[in-house]
Order: sequence, then C-alpha cells, then structure tokens
Amino acid sequence: MNALDKREFRRILLIKPSSPGDIIHALPVLHGLRKRYPLAKLDWLVATAFVDFVAVDPAVDEIVPFDRKRFGTIGRSLGATREFVSFLAALRSRSYDLVVDLQGLFRSGFMAFVTGAEVRLGFADARELAPIFYTHKIRAPRGDLHAADRNFAVAPMLGFGDAEMDFSLTTTNQDRTRASRLLAEADIESEESFALLVPSTRWETKCWPPERFGELAVVIRERFDMKSVLVGGESDRDAGNAAAAAAAGSAVSLCGRTTLRELASLIESAAVVVTADSTPMHLAAALGRPLVALFGPTNPARTGPHGRIEDVLRIEDLACSPCYFRRLRQCPHDHACMLRLEVESVAEAVGRRLGPRMQISAGDAKC
Repeated sequence: MNALDKREFRRILLIKPSSPGDIIHALPVLHGLRKRYPLAKLDWLVATAFVDFVAVDPAVDEIVPFDRKRFGTIGRSLGATREFVSFLAALRSRSYDLVVDLQGLFRSGFMAFVTGAEVRLGFADARELAPIFYTHKIRAPRGDLHAADRNFAVAPMLGFGDAEMDFSLTTTNQDRTRASRLLAEADIESEESFALLVPSTRWETKCWPPERFGELAVVIRERFDMKSVLVGGESDRDAGNAAAAAAAGSAVSLCGRTTLRELASLIESAAVVVTADSTPMHLAAALGRPLVALFGPTNPARTGPHGRIEDVLRIEDLACSPCYFRRLRQCPHDHACMLRLEVESVAEAVGRRLGPRMQISAGDAKC
C-alpha cells in the first residue's frame, strides 16, 4: 500500500499535450483513472491540434486546450505572455486535488505546480527540472521500457495497478461514415478487403521510400487481390502521390484528407496496415489490426506497437540501429536500416499477417 491508493480525489487533471502517439500511450492511464475514480471530474490538458482526437472519449469530462505554438512565444510576445498568465489563472481556479504529469518537462511540471493541487504526481527522472514541482515522484523501471508501460507506472500509487491496460480509441458514426465515403472514392466497396499503407513519417530516417510502398501495393494486388490505400497528413501528400504513381493503379492516396479519428476509422476496417514508426502504427496496435511495422533508427522495445513486438520488421544485424537520428544527413551508413528492407520481405510479412485463408482466397480469385 502507499499513501495515495486509498484516497478519493474529486477533481483530476491529466497532463499529456502531445503527440498523437504519446497521447495513445497515455490512454491506459486515463481509463485507469476513470475506473478507479468513477465519480471524479477528470480533465485532460492537451495541445489544441489534438483536442478533437480525445474530446469524444467518454472517460474525459473536459478538455483543457493548450496552444503550444502561441505559448511558445511567451517572453517575446506581450500578448502571448498575458494570455499564458490568464491560462494559468484559469488552471488555478479549477481547484484540482490531483494532477498527473505524464509529459515530464519544465513547462508541464510548472503548470502542475500552478494548479495548487495537493497531490502533483510525476516521474522522478523527468527532464528539465520538472520533478521540483511534484509532491509525489514515481521511479519507473529502468531499461528498454515501452512508453505506455512507463506511463502506467503511476497506476500502483493511484490504486489501479492491477487494472488491464486499456487502449480503447473512441470514434463517432460521423467519423466512420466519412471513412466509408473516402473508401468509396478510392473505388473500394464497403465489404471489400484493402491494405492501408503509410508512406511517410515526421522523421526522415524512419521513412521507407514511398516508391517501395507503391511497389508493395502492386505485389499485394497480385498476391492477395487487394487494393491499397495510402494515408498520412497534409505534409505527406508528395510521398503519397509518389507511392501512388509507383503503384500503377494498385493504390490510391488519401494523404491529407483525414482527421485523426477518421484515420482511426480507416485503420479499423483495414485487412492489414504497413507503416514505419508512426501515429498510424500506434493506432493500428490500439485497434488490434494486423500490422507490419518497419523499424530502423528507433527502438521498437520503447516505441514499437505495444505488446506486439512480433509485428516489427527490421534489419537485425546493424550495430548502428537504433541511432535516433532524425535527419538523413546525420546517418553515416546511407540509411541502411530502412533501405535494406526489401519489398519482397515486407510482402512476405504482409502474407503472414493476412494468414493462409486470405492467400488461398486470393489465389482462387486469380484463377
């Protein structure tokens, strides 16, 4: 037992502003808090760009939007500084009695402190002096601990350590309807199987060449009689177009045309998802979809699909991986970790995820 697990908190703030993958890794804490404190008012401080992603979750009572871009100019912009002071005053007025800071940076720790909550919980090894603002510190296990498991290390102290980690994602009928319309535009009927491919990521070094995604789409069409859908954000349109061009009619790009919840709805109905270390990978893992996750510069033990290390495909004999380089110019090995992943090996992994029934069905269809 500990000093907190028997306490009944009435107003709780969870701090985890970004990114989408990090938010997904925080969901088990959110759902655990709701289960443990069913009568509490439970709020989530999240970046404005991701408000819609989490606002529909029934575990959340209220979203506290945090404008990272605007508040990033405090000290340089008088207007932004005044707005931030007002934001902090509003946080204080909510009278939280428990704040859980999963971000672990100076700014998030400071915001936790400003709330005046009696209990402010964070990690003892948080960065940028954040622990000075906490009343209670968690010591997460050392080693290659997955980000979601690290977050869930707060659970025993708060009385839900025995709960199952719940990654449930919430989408709406409107999200699913929109996803169905996009598939129809891609000439994919409602009951038709399709592969979902993600041809880009935020890090240059995580990316598998988009042309190879296009070549993979051709193989998937030939072997499994399935079309492919390419997805990504607005900045991924060029990669999507390049992959679609290489696919020669076997794939359609929907890059830049979905919200995060609509993307989740597409993933939910996909027969298989192929992606590098990315938000769609975490969505696919949370939704339990068949997945091939391509890894190179990052460590799948820390940021891979949670609980599904068998879905990771990587070059095993590279001493330089993981390197955590973000830019190709930093890599002295000609991006070997990703470029050595051949289309054929990825296609074979897709076949294993689809299983023998799909392969037999595809073979029958081509006869």
